[in-house]
Amino acid sequence: MKFALTTALVGSAAAFAPVQQGRISSTSVNAFTVDNIPGALPPVGFFDPLGFAENADELTLKKYREAELQHGRVAMLAAIGMLVTEEPIEFHPL
Repeated sequence: MKFALTTALVGSAAAFAPVQQGRISSTSVNAFTVDNIPGALPPVGFFDPLGFAENADELTLKKYREAELQHGRVAMLAAIGMLVTEEPIEFHPL
């Protein structure tokens, strides 16, 4: 019993210990362009039908990505709100 308790305490304390990581330049890790942007998948690759990212730099691409995520989250909440407030459903949290 004491061994199991000691093992559990040591294991949980190790989860909060600082981890030594190798030094990597932030520009090579965080830099992305239209060619290597995360989310570009074959066979389409980077999908930009209106050409917003043709003359955009890295900061602008990150702003576009952040705005896209934010608008997607708002749209999901709006869809849930519409479903919750529909008339035939008796559940309404407000």
